[in-house]
Amino acid sequence: MRHAEERATLEAFGSTALVAVTDAGALAAARAVVERIVAEFDHACSRFRPDSELSAVNAAAGAAVHVGPVLLEAATVALRAARLTGGDVDPTVGQALISLGYDRDFAELPVGVGGGAAVPGPRPLASVPGWRTVNVDAERSTIRLGGGVSLDLGATAKALAADRAAAEASAAAGCGVLVSFGGDLAIAGPAPAEGWHIRVTDDHRSGFDAPGQWISLSSGGLATSSTAVRQWLTDTGTAHHLIDPLTGRSADSVWRTVSVSASSCVDANIASTATIVRGEKAAPWLEALALPSRLVRTNGTVLHVGGWPSEGEDLPLEGSGSTALSLVPEGSGS
Repeated sequence: MRHAEERATLEAFGSTALVAVTDAGALAAARAVVERIVAEFDHACSRFRPDSELSAVNAAAGAAVHVGPVLLEAATVALRAARLTGGDVDPTVGQALISLGYDRDFAELPVGVGGGAAVPGPRPLASVPGWRTVNVDAERSTIRLGGGVSLDLGATAKALAADRAAAEASAAAGCGVLVSFGGDLAIAGPAPAEGWHIRVTDDHRSGFDAPGQWISLSSGGLATSSTAVRQWLTDTGTAHHLIDPLTGRSADSVWRTVSVSASSCVDANIASTATIVRGEKAAPWLEALALPSRLVRTNGTVLHVGGWPSEGEDLPLEGSGSTALSLVPEGSGS
């Protein structure tokens, strides 16, 4: 690695998590905090655990369910995402994902042709009820869903977990910390002198030689949304996990991968997910919000907006902004 930071990897939320610290002696303390946060969010927010709080809410058939502070905050954040994006990021896509075959942890789906997951048999498509069918009562710590509504907190909960894990790990370790959950990344505490060096590609699991770009961040969050990574096969073709609430289907986007940098991982994730759903009209929206973003089209060309740097971009630039990430290994250049 270029700096004196140390890092560790672990499994989290069906993907690989990365924990990095600026003080090698603090890695164990930081990792312990991250593992605790992962366990808390998994128990509160997993759609695939029958004993999770979210499963209890989804099974309550319209009754108010008392929940703990993690799920209450995660649901509040998800509704904020829906308000900010006019419903383009909507937590009530749970039944739509199930109808497309995403009804269990992704790692448990049967492998199909081309490395996807083959979902047998026809399934009727489900509509998306809309985020206004969700009632979160902060005073009573309850969540109540409209009839037939199934929540999937997905990426916003993972991004919230990254923000919380980085902040709490930095406080416990007494140094700078970077936490990444499947490419959604949060930074807390003092960064290395030249910032955290991050490799941005389509897939966070990619090696350093995958087409992409090195960038440097010192604070805030970075999130990537991609239609190219979490895919599976259905009887009608390939599906992915980013749902267009208007259709209840996988979003048919002009963008293959979108990476956004913001003051928090949550805000970066909201913007990257909404961009996939919004398509072409998202670029001026990101520009107006001054959110540095890298948008990769389905044809492989890249559009940088909001001040995203152009230096070191491997893909052909369309204008003047994918995020898989890895820290720079020792001896690598930027």
